[in-house]
Amino acid sequence: DVRLVESGGGLAQAGGSLTLSCVVSGITFYDYAVGWFRHAPGKEREGVSCIVNENATIYYADLVKGRFTISTNNAESTVYLHLNNLKPGDTAVSNCATTWGTTVAENGGSGRWASIIRRFWGEGTQVTVAK
Repeated sequence: DVRLVESGGGLAQAGGSLTLSCVVSGITFYDYAVGWFRHAPGKEREGVSCIVNENATIYYADLVKGRFTISTNNAESTVYLHLNNLKPGDTAVSNCATTWGTTVAENGGSGRWASIIRRFWGEGTQVTVAK
């Protein structure tokens, strides 16, 4: 079975940092793309960042460019999201998700990756940023 397990969420002060981890099992990690999403209260879920493992293509949402960094440890089938300069507006449940990497590599530009990475999801980890 495919499984994604997030960790690393918590309470941070504005301007602070957190690192989220997404451990993926049950797939050939190299063949997949992994994305991070967040869902804030009263808002729709939005894509934050994704990485296509086969060619290391990376996408970021405009709201997080320059503040968040995605990275991967292929040996441990883990994708990290480094959150820096956090803002209260970053408060949300953060989930990772995965789907075939080829699909994202061919069609994921212009923000489309956030609509494509939908196949498997983790339960999420809460990120709370205090003022």
